[in-house]
Amino acid sequence: MAMLRCTAVFLALLSVQDVCASSNGVAGKVQIASNPIRRVVTMLQAMQKKVAEEGEKEQKLFDGFMCYCKNGAGELSATIEAAKNKNEQLASSIKETAATLTTAKADLKTAQTNRADAKAAVAKAEALRSKEAAAFSQESSELKTNIAAMKKATTAIDGGMSGAFLQTSTVSMLKQISVTMDISTMDREMITSFLTQGQGDASAYVPASGQISGILKQMTDTLEVSLATATSEEKAAVSDFNGLVSAKTKEINALTKSVESKTSQIGDLGVQLVTLKEDLDDTTKSLGEDEAFFKDLDNQCKTKEAEWATRQDPCRGALGTRRNSKDFE
Repeated sequence: MAMLRCTAVFLALLSVQDVCASSNGVAGKVQIASNPIRRVVTMLQAMQKKVAEEGEKEQKLFDGFMCYCKNGAGELSATIEAAKNKNEQLASSIKETAATLTTAKADLKTAQTNRADAKAAVAKAEALRSKEAAAFSQESSELKTNIAAMKKATTAIDGGMSGAFLQTSTVSMLKQISVTMDISTMDREMITSFLTQGQGDASAYVPASGQISGILKQMTDTLEVSLATATSEEKAAVSDFNGLVSAKTKEINALTKSVESKTSQIGDLGVQLVTLKEDLDDTTKSLGEDEAFFKDLDNQCKTKEAEWATRQDPCRGALGTRRNSKDFE
């Protein structure tokens, strides 16, 4: 554009010379027609047109660049702001996901511990139940045997015992029972004295036999009560055991589902956390590149704008930077 203006000045000067030449008459016209200056003027006019066209193209390029500086910078700025917002959201999501993952791991550990405790409780209950069942079986067997012996002895005594009865194994059993059972000392001594007497007239033992029969019946009743109590306690223990096992089984099943669920959740959260971190890393890198490009673009736009302003100044253009009065002689 500066060159265009300088060319216009040069053409103006040439026009002045042309006017001066025309004042010399017809001879001057013939001289001008053959003057090389005219050819130069024609050439310069063509150059002027070309320079004007190039100036228009350059103006369009400059306007397009400035448009990009304005619109492109705006879009890039919006992209940078969106990336910053996304980074904040990603950082928040990473923090939240990490906290959820920590909680899930703690819940998993708790569920695993509780499940192990529940299984241990069932194993302990089974072991105790096994011991209690064995103890009840032995106690029940002994009580039933003793009750049977008592009833057998009572029947024999009530029917009129004979010397042969005192020689049976039942007598030895009755002696043992009288020692171990919680009965009065008098009753124990009477039973022991009765069972250790020698043979004699059966009628001599009738009064004593009646007393012994009564004692044996009381002892039988006591043993039957003990058997009933033991049986009732065993049933209650079995019921409690079954209830405990049932409850613990449900608890174990629920904890197993929780363990499986938490394990799956931890896996998903782990993948999600890695993805979020990778996304944050990518966005951060992209943001850095965009910010660097934005800064460079701003510098380029300012530089181009300054250069264009300089080129628009006729006194600082390509033909105007060093010209002096001799240029127009």
